[in-house]
Parts: sequence; C-alpha cells; structure tokens
Amino acid sequence: MKWKLTGRYILSIVLVVILVVFINIFIMFALLIAQSIFNVRIFQGNETSPEHFARQFQDNINIKNNYVTITESGKKALIKKNAWIQILDENGMVIYNFRAPAEIKEKYTPSEIVQMYKYKEINADTTIFVGEKKKRANNYSYFIGIENPNLNRYFISYDNRDIYQVVKVVGIVLIIDIFIALLIGYFFSKRLTQPLQTLINGIKRLANKDYNVNYESKGIYKDVFNNVNFLSNQLIANEKERKKLEMMREDWIGNISHDIKTPLASIQGYAELIKDPDYHFSLEEIREYAEIIEQKSLYIKEVMEDLNLTTRLKNKALLLNKKTVNIVVLLRNIVIDILNDPTYSNRNILFHVNQEKIPAAVDEILFRRAINNLIYNAVVHNNENVQIDVIVEKKEQTHITIKDNGKGIEKKELDKIFDRYYRGTNTGGAHKGSGLGMAIAKGIIQEHNGELTINSEIGHGTTIDIKF
Repeated sequence: MKWKLTGRYILSIVLVVILVVFINIFIMFALLIAQSIFNVRIFQGNETSPEHFARQFQDNINIKNNYVTITESGKKALIKKNAWIQILDENGMVIYNFRAPAEIKEKYTPSEIVQMYKYKEINADTTIFVGEKKKRANNYSYFIGIENPNLNRYFISYDNRDIYQVVKVVGIVLIIDIFIALLIGYFFSKRLTQPLQTLINGIKRLANKDYNVNYESKGIYKDVFNNVNFLSNQLIANEKERKKLEMMREDWIGNISHDIKTPLASIQGYAELIKDPDYHFSLEEIREYAEIIEQKSLYIKEVMEDLNLTTRLKNKALLLNKKTVNIVVLLRNIVIDILNDPTYSNRNILFHVNQEKIPAAVDEILFRRAINNLIYNAVVHNNENVQIDVIVEKKEQTHITIKDNGKGIEKKELDKIFDRYYRGTNTGGAHKGSGLGMAIAKGIIQEHNGELTINSEIGHGTTIDIKF
C-alpha cells in the first residue's frame, strides 16, 4: 500500500512533466504556423511580401530593341517602398537603374551577385532582393534594394546529420528531465505520502476497534492528525461508556428478572393454595389471597409498562396528546393523591404556588407520571420526618421545583441517577415500580421541550428543578 501511493504520486509527477513539455512544443509549432498563416494573409491582402514584390517586379520592366525601362507604376511602387533598382545584362553590366545609390557598383561578377543577395553589402538598413527578366533569347537580372531597418533576411545552412544530432540531444534532455522529475517526485512523495500512510493505518486500527491511536500533530496534515486523535479519544470514551452501560444493563436485567419472579412466585403459590381440594379457606382468606395476587399482578404490569415507555422514549417514538391545562391544579391533585395513599399519608409534603392559574400545554397522563415519579423518589428514599416541598412558579418560564431536606445523594450517584440501567428494583414496601422512574421522568420532560436539573448535598437534601 505504501509503495502503491508513492508510485502513483511519482507517476503523476512524471506525466505532468511530459505533458508540460509536449504542451510547450505544441504551442511553439502552433505559434509558428499561426505566424506563417498570418503573414500569408497579410501578403495576400493589400501589401505583398518584399520577396514577392521583387519577383513580380519583372512585370514592370519593359525591354524593346535591347533598350530597358520601367513603367511609371513600377517607379511609384519603388518610391512607396523606399526602394531602388539596378538592371543587369547577361555579363553583369548595369544597363538601367532607378534611385540607386551613387556609390553602388556598375558591374558585378556572379559571385558578387550572390554576395549582394545573401548579405547586406550596401548598408545596415538596405536588404537586397534579386529578380530575373527573360526576353526572347536574352536573360536580364535585377537588384531591388529596400531601405527598411525592420526588414531582415538570414540564410541558414544545415546538414541532415545535424538535425539528427539535435533530435538526439532533445531526446537526451527529455530523458534527463524525466529522471529529475522522478527524483523530485520521489522525495516529495515520501514527504507527502508517508503521513498519509500513517493516517490510513490509524484509521484501519480505529475500524478494527483499536482505539489507542495518538499521533504527533505536525506538517501539512496537522489538522487531520488532530481530528484523528480527537476521534480516537471520543471512541475510547464511548467504548468505556458502552461497557459501563452494558454492565448496568446486565445488572438491571438480573434485578428485573428477580423482581418479576418474586411476585410471580407469590401469585403462583396463592393460586395453587386456593385450587388445592385438600384446603378449605374462608371467604375472608380467599379475599386476602386475591388482594395479594392483585397487588403482585399490578406490580408486574407497572414493570411492563415502564419497560415499554422507556423503550419508546429511547427510540423517539412517543406520541404526545397535548392540551392546555392549569398546571397548578394538576400538581396539587398529584400531591393530594400521594397523601391519600395510606402508605404515605403521614409524610410531610407541602405545596407552594405564587399564582393560582398557570396554563401549560402538556400530555396530562404522561406529565402526571413524570411528576409522580420525581415526588415518589423523594418519598421512598428518605425517612418519614423529611419535609418535601413542591413549588410551582411562573417567571419568564414555568418552574416546578421538588426539594427535600433529606439525606441527599452522593456526587458519583448524582451523575448516573437518570441512566436507564443505573440501578435495579426491589419489591420492598417502600419502593414502587420498576426502578426506571427517574429515567422515564427525564425523558417525558424532554419530550415536552423542558429542562430538568438536579442538585444534591449529603445531609442537606436534594433539589430537582424543571423549566419549560
């Protein structure tokens, strides 16, 4: 995998270099072709090239009885181009000139004619062009000199073997460039792909549930390393939480199983006694046994309902049937119902309000259940002398406060009191329900878009505050 990444990076570098070289060559040839086409178009337009002008100038030369002249249009064309002309016979003797410089020769040898054409023999601003005029058996030559400092002509001689050498050199240079690109690509790929390989290995470890991944954050991938380290820490924390919840869930299932088996054993035992033909029970005994069976059945029903409710809360599948009620009346009735229960009739529960009507849109059944669970938690975990205050206030938000001056809750337990699997249940007389009451209460309050907070101090009691 490591060499695969490095190889791909090096290959990309080499391909980029080759592509750039070929693009440069293509652009160079395209520019040359475009320039040639541009020049041809210019020459085909209003103005011809100097070479073409010189060759076509023969049409302006008149020869009659070996007497040579040029037309008036030819003279105007020479003047327009700032040019002059010399016409030579077959022996190189000048037989006609127009606007020719005074110091120019009157006779030329063949070699001088070649020299005049190839090189600037007059001055640095004049370029010589050679043309030919045939008249029957006679051949006449002529020079046209154009004085234009911007006009130049160069002759290049080359050997085909030299072209081969040039191609060879270009090929060697290209190979050297590719080799240099390989070296540069290799060193850069080592610098860039090595951290990537480290990151890939780290992600593989995380995927395989090896969360002990921690890298030094440096280089161009500093932010990526930081995020991988953060993810590793989060996964470690989540794994610890998952294991803790798994242990709590197993303990909770064990307690639930035990607490269901206990009332079921009572129900089964009393039912077997009642149906046994060897025993004859009085009506009072049968009613007593039936009451016990009913209580145990109701307890099991409560456990099942709590399990169903907490599952719906967890899966966000709880549908609220909200309607506007007077929250003061609702909470006062809850307190009265608890005090009317013979088990808790001697408890000191005080109800406080700052106004008699505070409307709120709630699901009355579920909201009653949440408040019941919170008050019962204060009742069953404190002795009979503890005072419990239920306070309803209307400020910027509606506040419901349930506080007691009891024994309080330890800090380590306070952080877990609303966890679904934090504690099991028992069938003791003081404890009611499945033990899911606090988790259910918090879930119902949150479903009403409310906020529930709890504060407690050992020996000074517990305060639960609800805002919605």
